[in-house]
Amino acid sequence: MTTPSTSVTPRGGEWLLQPTDYATVFTPERLSDDHRLVARTVTDFVEQEVLPVLDRLEAKDWALSRRLLQRCGELGLIGVDSAEAYGGADLDKISSLLVSERISTAASFGPTFGAQSNLTALPLVLFGTEAQKQRYLPRILSAELVGAYCLSEPGSGSDALGARTRATRQADGSFVLNGEKSWITNGGFADIFIVFAKVDGELFSAFIVERAFPGVSSGQEEHKMGLHGSSTTPVLFQDVRVPAENLLGEVGKGHRIAFNVLNFARFKLGAMCVGGARSAIGESARYAAERRQFGQAIASFGAIKHKIGEMVARTYAAESLVYRTIGVIESRISGTPHDPADQAVTLAAFEEFAIEASIAKVAGSEAIDFVLDENIQIHGGNGYVHDYPAERHYRDARVNRIFEGTNEINRLLIPGILAKRAVKGDIGIIAAARALQDELLGPPALSSGGSGPLATEGQTIASSKKAALMVLGVAMQTYREALAEHQEVLMHLADMLIDVYSAESAWLRAAAAHGGGKATLHEAAARVFINDAAVRIETSGRQALAAMVQGDALRTMLAGFKRLFKQMPIDTATLRRQLADAAVAKGGWTFYN
Repeated sequence: MTTPSTSVTPRGGEWLLQPTDYATVFTPERLSDDHRLVARTVTDFVEQEVLPVLDRLEAKDWALSRRLLQRCGELGLIGVDSAEAYGGADLDKISSLLVSERISTAASFGPTFGAQSNLTALPLVLFGTEAQKQRYLPRILSAELVGAYCLSEPGSGSDALGARTRATRQADGSFVLNGEKSWITNGGFADIFIVFAKVDGELFSAFIVERAFPGVSSGQEEHKMGLHGSSTTPVLFQDVRVPAENLLGEVGKGHRIAFNVLNFARFKLGAMCVGGARSAIGESARYAAERRQFGQAIASFGAIKHKIGEMVARTYAAESLVYRTIGVIESRISGTPHDPADQAVTLAAFEEFAIEASIAKVAGSEAIDFVLDENIQIHGGNGYVHDYPAERHYRDARVNRIFEGTNEINRLLIPGILAKRAVKGDIGIIAAARALQDELLGPPALSSGGSGPLATEGQTIASSKKAALMVLGVAMQTYREALAEHQEVLMHLADMLIDVYSAESAWLRAAAAHGGGKATLHEAAARVFINDAAVRIETSGRQALAAMVQGDALRTMLAGFKRLFKQMPIDTATLRRQLADAAVAKGGWTFYN
């Protein structure tokens, strides 16, 4: 397949310090024909085989879930990331993104699929021995074996390393497993489990556990708010003897498996959220065109246009950052000479872009929540009842802000990882922050102006980057080693970084689309998002600074900070109307396909 390429792939987080050339950024408009075929295959499968039986899935028909997973295996969807030697399709990471993105329109089936393809297959692909891969992967990729990922526990959700499940070493090299895992997707009918436990109560490790092993059992199905078509149960291990050869990776190195798989999963969850948001925009646009009040379609009302236009703008930004991120990940993998069977390069690439994976998860999950809330509102009373899918979508999506590390945990990770890389010297944040401080405390510099499409927005993004860099620099200087303890500041800083990366991604995509047939829509979506993001960035920055310094020092900092935000507000009402009218006319997403 054709993959994106850049002369030099940036390091994770470097977008904060340097400009990016839009010609190097991967966007949905740059998908190859092969990629589009993958997307079409998944869309057809969901529309023709999953959506018609969704009610049966929600009635807990797990035999049907298994058959649908097996159908995914036949289509090559489970093994998109796996080598052909084990029955996989061995496609690029862009194809993997497309599968996750397009499976999302059947939200109740999405976790079933994700637990199989991402959380069960990937640990084996990335960390399994050759014998483990030969034994398990072909049957997982075909869904002969259904898998589940057992990390969370009743007392340790976000604190994964606080797990109490214990694996006791035996004289023959085997392990005896005791403990309970909670909220396990596919827990009610999985055949094989990736289980995390502490060897001898201390060394966090991972194991491949078969349901057939004596002592493995599932608890009752959880009564969840949404995702009723997905099995979620506790899984219990009582004196389960696990052979030595079923240790996954090394004793005491389970954190490498857990955290690296989460980098994959967070990014793919962001993609799934984008796909779901796009689908819901179509529902809103079609309903608004059909629903009449006061003698006219509600799509003609300004308040409804505002809602749809904002839904489009937020989804456009989230989609742009997801595709931009997979582009640099794929460039890093394909641009590094390696044996295709060697997964170290893939692991390093996803670890390098862990910040961006967390941003994708947070931005995607919060964008879809906004979109689905407005989808209910546009449907009015009809959106609150089972007769319309809007109600189901709303319930199903809420867990995305909890899955794969809560959004709060991810917000702590985003600036935390950036600060650690700065201290290690991996990225030149400290020097850049000092130079910025001198710039803001010195005499004002003349504006360099700018020309071309979205030039003003480009200046806004440059200023927003400086604002985030300034706050990060002050936080590191103020708190030093204790930075992680000041979560309120980190949350504000994370919001700034998320908005900066999202806004720049939207801007780069719109710039790349300039001159094309839909350039006006790209520009409208980018301008709306960037305008509003700048307001949020300024507000978050002021609150973060006020939490760190006081008195004359704060006044001096705020004076310098204020110099970064001089942009005039734009007429977003007209731009949102333009986006909404296009969505209603098309009956859905308007930028491609």
